[in-house]
Amino acid sequence: MYHREIKPKKGLGQHFLKDLTVAERIAGTLVGYSELPILEVGPGTGVLTQFLPIEQTTVVELDTESVAYLRAHYPLLKERIIEDDFLAMDLDKLFAGQFCVIGNFPYNISSQIFFKVLEHRDKIPCCAGMLQKEVAERLAAKPGRKAYGIITVLLNVWYDIEYLFTVEPEVFDPPPKVRSGVIRMTRNARTALPCDEVLFKTVVKTAFNQRRKTMRNSLQSLVGKGNELSEQPIFDKRPEQLSVEEFIDLTNQITMLE
Repeated sequence: MYHREIKPKKGLGQHFLKDLTVAERIAGTLVGYSELPILEVGPGTGVLTQFLPIEQTTVVELDTESVAYLRAHYPLLKERIIEDDFLAMDLDKLFAGQFCVIGNFPYNISSQIFFKVLEHRDKIPCCAGMLQKEVAERLAAKPGRKAYGIITVLLNVWYDIEYLFTVEPEVFDPPPKVRSGVIRMTRNARTALPCDEVLFKTVVKTAFNQRRKTMRNSLQSLVGKGNELSEQPIFDKRPEQLSVEEFIDLTNQITMLE
């Protein structure tokens, strides 16, 4: 359901989806989790909402005008239309158990949305939605690809990420200047990180902050210059060439230096 009288607000990064076929395809990404509650982030005028199981769906929307529209046109949602900022919400108070996250995510905060999902990974077995194509490709990138980066590694520790399909600008109002991509993140079997999690994040971020350099040069501040550890072949690689497991192993080796 797309309503032309509600004007997209640039400050909120709004691009209203108007293609129902695309909306239905996005809704279909949660197949296999039909028994779980669903949280839709940024529903706008409910184009995606109408294809979700209403009795299981809660929506969070920051735009007051869109919230009023949703309350008028989706009476079955009742008290499950929340006017709030997803990034500031206490998700543990909203859901006692597991739930899925879906949305046509605002491009300007999409990375922050995924990091919040990561914080609640034990409650969110599946997160799917649409975001800027470049960012979607980065999340789903494999080692060795240019798009592979910090967020790729940190999310792939806990989730298996699939790039599902591309969406063209003309199906939005207003059309964004970039293409969009739809991804699905499915929680993997990892229950704990087999290394120091704080140091792991530091190793990943330090490496990618100088991604053009080899690991030997980029991690010099952590390993030290001339340390025998840095003579291992892995230090000849650049950060985008390392898998999650290699970053974990490297973190454990650096821990033993302390």
